[in-house]
Amino acid sequence: MARIAGVDLPKNKHAFIGLQYIYGIGQTRSVEILEKANVPVNKRVSEFTDEEVARLRQIIQNEYSVEGQLRSETSLDIKRLMDIGCYRGLRHRRGLPVRGQRTRTNSRTRKGRRKTVAGKKKAARK
Repeated sequence: MARIAGVDLPKNKHAFIGLQYIYGIGQTRSVEILEKANVPVNKRVSEFTDEEVARLRQIIQNEYSVEGQLRSETSLDIKRLMDIGCYRGLRHRRGLPVRGQRTRTNSRTRKGRRKTVAGKKKAARK
């Protein structure tokens, strides 16, 4: 089993799909890494030799920030925005959409479930 950057890659997947299980590696970066390591793109993860795994691990470790390091960089970037008090930081702090989406409808992912506001009762006539 190939273990790279603290992630066990699935055995039955092709190499370029298996590398995408690592946080911070998508399709483009996956193919790029495999070309640098001279590993065929369509080779299955279970067919990797120890030498190929070592080359992949070395390239990912030296040239890319992935997994925990990338997560901490992202959280520090968001914290910096919140500390300087810019508009994006305020949106993060309030838990609202950051990139200009509408909030009158939609945005349930950021705002959470709807809170119903009870209608005001009319006073009874005498």
